[in-house]
Amino acid sequence: MSELITAELVDLDLSAATKDAAARSLAERMLAAHRVTDLDGFLADVAAREAQMPTGLDGGIGIPHCRSEHVNTPTLAFGRSAAGIDFGAADGPADLVFLIAAPAGADDDHLTILSALARRLMDPEFTAALRAGTDPAAVAALIRGEEPAQEPTAEEEGAGPEPEAETAEAAGSVPFRIVAVTSCPTGIAHTYMAAESLAAAGRAEGVEVTVETQGSGGFKKLDPAVIAAADAVIWAHDVEVREKTRFRGKPLVDVGVKAGINRPAELIAEARRKVERGEIAAVSETDHGKDSGDGEADRSGADHAHFGVRLRTYLMSGVSYMVPFVAAGGLLIALSFAIGGYEIASAKSVADHFVWGEADSWAALLNQIGSAAFAFLVPVLAGYIAYGMADRPALVPGFVGGSIALTVNAGFLGGLVAGLLAGAVVMAIQRVPVHATLRGIMPVLVIPLIASAVVGFLMFIVVGKPIASLQNALTDWLNGLSGSNAVILGVVLGLMMCFDMGGPLNKVAYAFAVGGLADPTDGSLKVMAAVMAAGMVPPLAMALATTVRKKLFTKTERENGRAAWVLGASFITEGAIPFAAADPLRVIPSVMAGGAVTGALSMAFGATLRAPHGGVFVVPLIGEPFLYLLAIAAGTLVATALVVLLKGARRAAPDPAGEAGATGSDDSRVPVAA
Repeated sequence: MSELITAELVDLDLSAATKDAAARSLAERMLAAHRVTDLDGFLADVAAREAQMPTGLDGGIGIPHCRSEHVNTPTLAFGRSAAGIDFGAADGPADLVFLIAAPAGADDDHLTILSALARRLMDPEFTAALRAGTDPAAVAALIRGEEPAQEPTAEEEGAGPEPEAETAEAAGSVPFRIVAVTSCPTGIAHTYMAAESLAAAGRAEGVEVTVETQGSGGFKKLDPAVIAAADAVIWAHDVEVREKTRFRGKPLVDVGVKAGINRPAELIAEARRKVERGEIAAVSETDHGKDSGDGEADRSGADHAHFGVRLRTYLMSGVSYMVPFVAAGGLLIALSFAIGGYEIASAKSVADHFVWGEADSWAALLNQIGSAAFAFLVPVLAGYIAYGMADRPALVPGFVGGSIALTVNAGFLGGLVAGLLAGAVVMAIQRVPVHATLRGIMPVLVIPLIASAVVGFLMFIVVGKPIASLQNALTDWLNGLSGSNAVILGVVLGLMMCFDMGGPLNKVAYAFAVGGLADPTDGSLKVMAAVMAAGMVPPLAMALATTVRKKLFTKTERENGRAAWVLGASFITEGAIPFAAADPLRVIPSVMAGGAVTGALSMAFGATLRAPHGGVFVVPLIGEPFLYLLAIAAGTLVATALVVLLKGARRAAPDPAGEAGATGSDDSRVPVAA
């Protein structure tokens, strides 16, 4: 097995000024060592991982890392910066930078070595030795663990009680016990650093912490007896916890993996408080935690995250569960209009009248199935907003509140409020101390009963009618939009759709448009058209740019560009994410400009759309279809021109920090692996 790091992979005078330049400088050493086969492709994978979550850690450490098909040997490169490089850590720049490269199918032996390194980074003596080292070979040996004292195997695996805990038990004093799960998107570094940080904090606090690391190479389950004996559970994760039902019935602290690294003592203290209050988390196998809805888990901890972050998380939870109903119901309705015309919406129920040989009967069937799916939009939105706030006990009051929102004509806004109310009420009830004999029935009986009654009262009597009035005012405003007001709204929606390409702002704009389809008006149909048109621009622009200026893009990007044609035409904005992750400062402003142009033109042309999805495949259902396609083409051309101009300028003026040619793709530069 090749050595993970050699002297040639150590740079004790790293001069890069930015994290991108640092990654490139260290990656070039990997390329020279024949461990990376495509420099730009590998750096794009590093940037994509960095876009998920900053890799800076407190204590002056940066650990950019990824799995990549462009890596043929698990490799670690180390750089030491005198000036420091910003990797997004709260306490400032990093002077110790580790670039970790793992092949797409790294073997367990190498992953074990990488995880051991991640744990050692939590040792102040180890990092002090790295800062003091003067010989690259000696530093490489230190990182490989050939210099003094590695940690005990039991600690590295995060399993088994510490000697202090055994002594305490022998003396008759049973320690507070916590079981924890740590995981991160690549399962290489943060997973094991969080495990070590929690274990170390437990030793300092006299708490027995047993950790299950769910890394990318698989995981070894905790002994069921250890889980059963635990007083509380900590999940420090950014990907879904596997087999989570094992932890059901325990007080749970659910946070992101970086919280496990940076503030383990706080998490242990919070676990103690939850035990004292008798809070029991409702955990189901299908529970997706507090997910952001775009694929990225945004768990910063309910008690520690900024209110705006938590609110966004709750709303995105509802929107992410609502979108499948939107897609299925909306496309069925759109298809029914294509077959039977818009008047098919007033057809008799197919349960009473259906003729197998009549196209109108089939159109009516599709319309009524789609309408049934659409009827769930507001209840599902409200239910899963509540679920994102307070887990499964909040589902019932959330769905009930969403249904009442429809009853009182409070619509989409009513669903938002109902979901937030339901979650808040359940969270308040969960904070009330209860006797141990009642804990078992709280999540399935007491909480849903009380919370549904409270939310129902609030929606029917207190807030329902005011929200309905606000909803009507919003509808009237949309219907009255014309001229410059409509164009400005189109610009704003276009910018939102293209800024994060499937992220929170994109989802907010999309949810705003879809909410208007529940009770369609001319204004809401224009908004839906503008949102879908703008959302098609980023992938189409990247596809066009990789076609007209191939030399500005890597081989991998050109391949992604071919797929982006189909993704853009299908209104899948996420098709542009690989390009934005690799070069955000040039790609994101370019596509935002194109999206703003398209949104403005769509509104100015008065284009309308009754389908919430489908891209060019639902053009027959669009009002002013030719002008609509013209708006998309104009925005695509603007975005393409800007991204080509910006990338071309960068290529023509290479910077001295080692970033020259970052977007170049001359195939002669790609070496063959040894």
